[in-house]
Amino acid sequence: MSPLGKYYVGAAIVSVLALFVLPLPSILAWLITIVALGAPVAAYFMLDESQRARLRRARRRGIGR
Repeated sequence: MSPLGKYYVGAAIVSVLALFVLPLPSILAWLITIVALGAPVAAYFMLDESQRARLRRARRRGIGR
């Protein structure tokens, strides 16, 4: 797993824990979850089609190393 991927997994875990630790109607817990899960998706969709293709090729090359 790439170092950046580890940060994404860590952010997702923290956001899920925040949902259980903070009070149920806590807006902060939902905000953390939306940002942690939505930011990488939004960043991917902001890429140009050629940049997305380049990213897919780089991911495939990295598999099996």
